[in-house]
Amino acid sequence: MFIPQELDQIIAHGLSEKEIKKQLQIFHDGAPFTHVTRAVGVENGVEVYDLATQKQLATYFDSQKEQKEIVKFVPASGAATRMFKYLHAFLDNYDPDQEKLTPYLKSKKLDALKTFIDNIKYFPFTSLVQKEIRKHKPNYKKSKKGYRINSFVSLMLGKKYLNYAGLPKGLIPFHKYTKYTRTAFEEQLFEATQYAAVDGVAHLHFTFSPKHVQLFKQTYERVKNSIKRKTKVEVQISYSFQDSNTDTIAVTLKNKPFKDKEGKLVFRPSGHGALIKNLNQIDADVIFIKNIDNVMVETHIDTIAFNKKMLAGRLLQLQHKIFGYLDAIVKDQVTEEKLSEMKAFLWKELHILEIPQTKAGIAEILNRPIRVCGVVKNTGAPGGGPFWVKNKEGQQSLQIVELSQIDVSDPKQASIVANATHFNPVDLVCGTRDFKGEKYNLTHFVDPLASFISKKTVEGTPIKALEAPGLWNGAMAHWNTIFVEVPIQTFCPVKDVNDLLHPSHQPSA
Repeated sequence: MFIPQELDQIIAHGLSEKEIKKQLQIFHDGAPFTHVTRAVGVENGVEVYDLATQKQLATYFDSQKEQKEIVKFVPASGAATRMFKYLHAFLDNYDPDQEKLTPYLKSKKLDALKTFIDNIKYFPFTSLVQKEIRKHKPNYKKSKKGYRINSFVSLMLGKKYLNYAGLPKGLIPFHKYTKYTRTAFEEQLFEATQYAAVDGVAHLHFTFSPKHVQLFKQTYERVKNSIKRKTKVEVQISYSFQDSNTDTIAVTLKNKPFKDKEGKLVFRPSGHGALIKNLNQIDADVIFIKNIDNVMVETHIDTIAFNKKMLAGRLLQLQHKIFGYLDAIVKDQVTEEKLSEMKAFLWKELHILEIPQTKAGIAEILNRPIRVCGVVKNTGAPGGGPFWVKNKEGQQSLQIVELSQIDVSDPKQASIVANATHFNPVDLVCGTRDFKGEKYNLTHFVDPLASFISKKTVEGTPIKALEAPGLWNGAMAHWNTIFVEVPIQTFCPVKDVNDLLHPSHQPSA
């Protein structure tokens, strides 16, 4: 099927012909949809606490954390390209020599671009762009508005200038304070000092792209001392890369291997689900997981830290009970009364619908990684959410499911999605050690059937890509999962550059 040069390319990528054929078969057959039976809400799985309980959980975490190893895990290899999508289109399609800017904006109905232009002074990078303008565009102020905006965007995105189009999202300036700006990466470092520090040190693990690791290192070296002076906490980082052997082959819309202009096979990263291998390398009692772009200005840090502690307190509270039960089972100290207590715990607190009747069956459920997932009330934002899912054996469990995993052409499935009340902001606290203190092998708890196919483009050509089971989706399918409602104020990601105008990203707001 593959010519020798292609086989060499596959092997050099750390893959095998057998694995590629398996991937091609999935493209041919179609990835199986996830069968959701109902959305998870406050009546059937989302826990909502009053303020007193929230404080009690946060206080419990604070009382326990000095005896724990804590790491904050942040996927940070994502490119910033999509943040500036309509600005790229502007540079490609607008010629200031041919058309005035105002008529162009009106005729094309470019509302997002107009919002960017009207609020240009409020972006955290504006002063940095203006510095470039002074160096490279001496006649800027005398130019007409179309030329000025074109120059501004060109210098901001251009490879020879600030090159924001070529940077990872984590290195884009997100917030401007009185005397400095902070990137998303810097905000993640600062935020960790407020809830993830033990003995005056906060440990963070980032997944970087190899080509950007030096830039992240330089930023870390530049800011680590100022963060320590401000917070009295030292931030220490480690990092890893997504293995190339987790990449998947790209195919045409007719499911044939896609080849680039040089006739070579094209492989693509298989999404954040591949990072389960990176997460599996971290050995800690408590692991916070958060997306790189979901940060806020410093004035909101108390709210963020409080809710993180609250989620972690719930995790430790559950673990305390689970470890006690497992210890009793191992030591054969389970009375009938204790057995009934365990069954009630599975039903009421772990939301297990089918309760085993034996100690061995109960131990099998208890002895799993556990995650407490913050969820926010649904605002209509695209993305995944908490659902009850039925597997091929007919068993139901709590899962985070992406919309692309659900067959919304099925009216019943579409109705369940439409009635979802909560959204997944990727706000997880994970326990990945067992009751003996030994690290679980997280790859044993992945549902391999939860992969999905997405549409992408390569060199402007539409292709199909195979995504691994998402990190907080199928990659954690066989974990014990708890959903807890957190305030919508804790969720303010930056998917597009205009999101930086939100009050959560404006220090003066």
